[in-house]
Amino acid sequence: MKKKTIVIVDDHLLFAQSLESLITKLEAYEVLAILKNGKELTQYYMHKRKVPDLILLDVKMPVMDGIQTMQWLKANKPEQKVLALTMEDDEDTIIKMLRAGAKGYLLKDIHPENFEFAMKMVIEQGFYYSGKIESALRNSEDMDQSRDFHERLTVKERGFLKHACSELTYKDIAGEMGLSPKTIENYRESVFKKLEVKTRVGLVIYCMKNKLIKID
Repeated sequence: MKKKTIVIVDDHLLFAQSLESLITKLEAYEVLAILKNGKELTQYYMHKRKVPDLILLDVKMPVMDGIQTMQWLKANKPEQKVLALTMEDDEDTIIKMLRAGAKGYLLKDIHPENFEFAMKMVIEQGFYYSGKIESALRNSEDMDQSRDFHERLTVKERGFLKHACSELTYKDIAGEMGLSPKTIENYRESVFKKLEVKTRVGLVIYCMKNKLIKID
């Protein structure tokens, strides 16, 4: 069986080496390289080394962090599958990573069995989310149902949906739409209820998976 290849990008060497050891014990995978930051990853590609099936990417790194790395990959290697593996669980960071093209977002305290499953899902299916992110996302069973939800949104709610999937704060969204913060809050609650999500992160993931809006 041909093994799936992994590149680890993480500036914490001890963690990266432990992760490599874990992956090496899995028969289906092998680690091609351990890199300390996004800059080293760009150099990896420049030297035309083997393109991995999956990159495990930390978010907070010196020189070139995870978000900057994702932006570079989106512009230069858009087909590259990336799974964020980090301790950063704040909403803004998650949304930025997802918008930049990360196919999954895991916290480093994930159970090894779930971690292996996540790698498999990203490589084979294209997406995986777990922990508080997965619980924030309603598991849609089919696209027809998703489109039905979308059709039930008002024009203003669709406008809110587009802005909510950006990096704007709710206050900024109110300004962009020329509405009061209270009205935006009402739109948020209505959209969350109609799409059956609980958080803004869940909303972004829902839209990405069901292609309700285009994520630039």
